[in-house]
Amino acid sequence: MHGHPLPRELFSRIDESPDELFYAAPRLVTHIDDAAIAAVTRLYREYFPPGGAVLDLMSSWVSHLPPEVAYRKVVGLGMNRDELAANPRLDGRVVKDLNQTPRLPFGDAEFDGAAICVSVDYLTRPVEVFRECGRVLRPGGPLVITFSNRCFPTKVIAGWRMLDDGGHQDLVARYFAEAGNWRDIETLDRSPGPDTDPLYAVIGRSMGGRPAPA
Repeated sequence: MHGHPLPRELFSRIDESPDELFYAAPRLVTHIDDAAIAAVTRLYREYFPPGGAVLDLMSSWVSHLPPEVAYRKVVGLGMNRDELAANPRLDGRVVKDLNQTPRLPFGDAEFDGAAICVSVDYLTRPVEVFRECGRVLRPGGPLVITFSNRCFPTKVIAGWRMLDDGGHQDLVARYFAEAGNWRDIETLDRSPGPDTDPLYAVIGRSMGGRPAPA
């Protein structure tokens, strides 16, 4: 259906040392500017149901969720315990390296929406992670992937370094397609303006459960 699977060399990195070393020191900074952050928050306002359960994957000390919206629970999964502890929006915190173990420690259909903000370019097993996201979201629940044009170049996958912004969107859409349990995949350009960081999104809706074996 999608041709050949994505080649493994796409997911090699300049720095292949353990990610926990790179992320050991907390970085209490934002990785995109305020206008791009506001664009992320607007997407969450549009796609995440008030009162729902939200999973913030590859989370940090700030989740960019709309401040005026109450959710039943917000769970953050990230690499740095101190960053997660500093995030006031989180009701639950899980320290986990998805490149080591792409399985999510949550039940089927446990969440109403999920997000990966400016981090998808670091995943070395993204199709497995996306498939797991589809499992832990209720049917129809959105996974909102956002990214800009900034990265830690030594930790980003080779495929990301080779592509332009449009290529990044196509690659993330391919992750959704190859995971096999997503529908209604959208690519959006939500860049705020000429003098700000750009902001791109790829969004899919869960079909629920795991895809049937081929």
